[in-house]
Amino acid sequence: MDLTVPQILQGHVMHKRLWPRINQFTYGIYYLALPLDQLARINDGWRCGYNRKALVSFYDRDHGPRDGSSLTAWIRSILAQHDLAHVNGPVVLVTMPRVLGYVFNPVSFWLCHDAEGQLRAVLCEVNNTFGETHSYLCTHPEGRTLQPDDVMQAHKLFHVSPFLTREGSYNFRFAVHPLKFGVWIDYFNPDGRAQLLTALTGCLAPLTRNSLRKAFWGTPLVGLRALALIHWQALKLVMKRSRYISKPSQLGSRLSRTLQRVNSPETAIRDETR
Repeated sequence: MDLTVPQILQGHVMHKRLWPRINQFTYGIYYLALPLDQLARINDGWRCGYNRKALVSFYDRDHGPRDGSSLTAWIRSILAQHDLAHVNGPVVLVTMPRVLGYVFNPVSFWLCHDAEGQLRAVLCEVNNTFGETHSYLCTHPEGRTLQPDDVMQAHKLFHVSPFLTREGSYNFRFAVHPLKFGVWIDYFNPDGRAQLLTALTGCLAPLTRNSLRKAFWGTPLVGLRALALIHWQALKLVMKRSRYISKPSQLGSRLSRTLQRVNSPETAIRDETR
């Protein structure tokens, strides 16, 4: 991944529920990969509107503190609070843009590097369909770089799907290559049994008018489409008689951190970026 210029990620998102009702889907999708210190450049050549109305745009207020203030200051403060001040290199935000003024991001990824450009932390900013947000900070306890085979575990503390309880844990894995990007987030129930496998994988290219136009017409209304597909899959699960779980009140904390490195064969075998 180029840490110096805006890029576009074109790929696929995959979800597979293993039990008690099997349900699987794969959809095409695109994301923007935006170095925070290069955000103003996405206006160049009318590629993408930055904090202004456009066919495709990016607004600071859609992320972080949600008030339009500096995203760089926000992520730096989080890193400092978690003894990661040495992670002071480029930060790349991988996220879906606003299209025709609408945006819905199930999850955005803040890729945090050290001064040498090595990936040291990833903040997964998760949004549910109820307007709530929680972020999972993925790092190694010893602070070393994140490698494609590394799996990090975190308690599940945020209600996303109405068919999964707010219990158990997630396994996170990230593979960032010069031209490819992959994220795997798998859910395990409180007994340690894998129940939901998810992946986002794709190829990176420079963000240009042509590449953005191709992505836009290949996946029109990407955020609205993602929301519609979430509800369509929920309807399918209802039709399969999956148990519906009412949303609990959100916990007070909006940020949590991974616990330790784990090994998960179910995750490791699904690396599509090599």
